[in-house]
Amino acid sequence: MVKAVKDEKETKRRLLESAKKEFLEKGYLQASLRSICKNAGVTTGALYFFFEGKEALFAELVEEPLQILKKIMLQHYEDEMQQITTAEQQKEDHMDDAEASRQIIHYLYRYYDAFQLLVNKSLGSRFEHTVDEFVEFTQKHYAHYTKLLQKHKSYEPVSEYLIHWIAHMQVDVFIHLLTHVSSEEEAQQYIRPIVTYLRGGWDALFTEH
Repeated sequence: MVKAVKDEKETKRRLLESAKKEFLEKGYLQASLRSICKNAGVTTGALYFFFEGKEALFAELVEEPLQILKKIMLQHYEDEMQQITTAEQQKEDHMDDAEASRQIIHYLYRYYDAFQLLVNKSLGSRFEHTVDEFVEFTQKHYAHYTKLLQKHKSYEPVSEYLIHWIAHMQVDVFIHLLTHVSSEEEAQQYIRPIVTYLRGGWDALFTEH
C-alpha cells in the first residue's frame, strides 16, 4: 500500500516535470500529451488517472502560484486604502510600494517557470488573459484610490483612460522584468529605482491639480 502511494506520487511528479518542459518549449496550444507521457515514461492512461486533460495539467503547474500572487497584490491594495487618510500617507506609501514590489519580485522568481508559462505560453488555455486580469483589478483599485484621494485631499478627478494607462504600465513593469531579467537579484536591483520613478509620477500627477 505504501509502495503504491509512493509510486503514484513519483508518476505524478514525472508527469508534471515532463509537462512543464513541454509547455515551456512549445506553449499550451502546441504541447502534446503523447509527448508528455512518452518523456515521463508513463502511459496516457496514467495521465488521465491524475488529470482530466491538457488544461488540468497546465492548471496544476500555474494555478496555486497565480492565486497566491493575486492575494499578495490585493493585500497591498487593501493596505493602501487603509492608509489614505493618515497624515504620513505619502511617506508610508513610498515604503509600502517598495516593500510590496520586492515581495512580488521575490514571488515571481520563486515560481519563475510557472509565471513564464502564464505570461508567455498560456495562449489557448483559460489562463491566456491572466495579464489583462491583473491590469483590470489594478485599474479598479486605482479608480477607487483616486476617488478617496479626491474626497480626503480635494484633488481634481483623474480620467478613466489615465487610470487604465497607469495600471497597465505598473503591471508591464513586472512582466518586462520577468521576461527580460533571468535572476531575482538583478530584478530586485532594478525594481527600486523603477518604484521611485513611478511613485514620483503618481505624486506629480496630483501635485499638478
